[in-house]
Amino acid sequence: MNRRQILKTMLGGGALSALGGLELLLATPAQAQTSSGYRALVCIALYGGNDGANMIVPLDTAGYNSYAAVRGALAIPKASLVPIGSSYGLHPALSALAPYWAQAKLAPVFNVGPLARPTTRAQLVAKTAVLPDNLFSHSDQQNLWESGGASVLGRTGWGGRLMESLGSDPVFALGDAGRLGIGAARSTLALPGPGAAFAPDGSFSGNHAKRRAMLDTLANTARSNQLVAAFANIQKTALTRSASLGPVLKITPANTPSDPLNAAFGNLQGIYNSSIAKQLYQVAKLLRERASVGGSRHVYVVSQSGYDTHNSQLERQNTLFAQLAPALVAFQTALAQLGLENNVTSFTLSDFGRTLKPNSSGGTDHGWGNHHLVLGGAVKGGVSYGSFPDLALGGADDYGVNSWEWQGRWIPGTSVDQYVATLASWMGLSTTQVSSMLPNLAQFASSNLGFV
Repeated sequence: MNRRQILKTMLGGGALSALGGLELLLATPAQAQTSSGYRALVCIALYGGNDGANMIVPLDTAGYNSYAAVRGALAIPKASLVPIGSSYGLHPALSALAPYWAQAKLAPVFNVGPLARPTTRAQLVAKTAVLPDNLFSHSDQQNLWESGGASVLGRTGWGGRLMESLGSDPVFALGDAGRLGIGAARSTLALPGPGAAFAPDGSFSGNHAKRRAMLDTLANTARSNQLVAAFANIQKTALTRSASLGPVLKITPANTPSDPLNAAFGNLQGIYNSSIAKQLYQVAKLLRERASVGGSRHVYVVSQSGYDTHNSQLERQNTLFAQLAPALVAFQTALAQLGLENNVTSFTLSDFGRTLKPNSSGGTDHGWGNHHLVLGGAVKGGVSYGSFPDLALGGADDYGVNSWEWQGRWIPGTSVDQYVATLASWMGLSTTQVSSMLPNLAQFASSNLGFV
């Protein structure tokens, strides 16, 4: 039984809702930290399966022609692409990120996906390939990305295992974190959005005050039953930590007009008034108040849904990217204000890539390998990582064996294990710790891609 289930069992759903997410506050406070030695990861989960083939497009004549020949009506005009170097272009709605490439703070990692071991099309044809579980399934591929392995049977996520290895706080989620933050002895801690009431922060009145008094009594009453005693300890810790974190989470541009972060996030108006921007605004505040959060290592998860573009892909992906890019720019601007550009690394993940070949509904279907972006001052940007796939249908990187299967579902050239291992190493895990955290990593020759 996890913490949320315990809370629901003991308090009931209504009481839990009134607490505004009690499990948020279960980590132990630590001494105040300066930016020296501090590191944090920000996972940007693009749920639904982002179409990486239109996020990063080859610019050279042969590469673009191969792309356009398969993409057809979904091909982005070459003149609209935003160059990052001479070889590749970003989707035009991501143009605001191009300066970070020029500053060597942005790096694409090509064709990443869950792998049981290095896999080739020749192995698929010979039926000797060992594949990860349940390819092309949303829930299963999300679990593989979030667990960092080749089997959906594992219970924990790589973020939870990472933080347990570091002896640090749990993973903090502003959006849907799925399995990523679950550890052997902890769960993801879900945080409310800007301005959300967080009841245990001391702002009680009327029935809320009575409820708080009741909770204090329950938390401080000695218990002989171990399960009840464990719950009471969780509750007591939660109520204690709420005093420091609750006020930070409630801050909005409207109630803090002189806050420098407001300018970075455009006062959460216009193009910044999106769920992804609000989530990153919360992360920026928590990074600024990291002494209150406690510890020198943190993992935050934000998410954006809607990438399952089986139809109307051009319009839908453009809308999502038009929200994502300014939110990321605002976040990077805030990090610069806080002197934390080199201390925070952001990266994308998604269920899977999508078919290079369009379907008949103006969209694409579920794929496998996908391109991802890594952003931050510590990133060795201005160059790309991994191998760009062969774009020919039935080519070297196409999953399909028979001609009717040739859809441009890329066989990943880089595993999720390697992608995650690179991030975990930057966070301070030793080679031995990384190998223990990612047991499937031993199947691959390289355990560090070098992008950070």
